[in-house]
Amino acid sequence: MGQVEQIESQIAALPAPDLRTFRAWFSEFDAGQWDCQLKSDIADGRLEDLAAEALAQFGKGQCKRL
Repeated sequence: MGQVEQIESQIAALPAPDLRTFRAWFSEFDAGQWDCQLKSDIADGRLEDLAAEALAQFGKGQCKRL
C-alpha cells in the first residue's frame, strides 16, 4: 500500500471529533498552499495575460456587476 492509500485509510478510521479537527486543519493548510501558489504565479507574471484580457473586456463593457 502506498503512502497516500495509508493516509486515506487512517483518515477514514478517525472518530468523528478527530475527523472534524483534521478537516479544519486541512482546510487551513490547503488554503495556505493555494495562497502561496497564487503569490508565486503573480510574482512570476503568469497572470498578466489573464489580467490584460479581463481589463480589455471591462473596458469594452463586456462585464457584469457582481
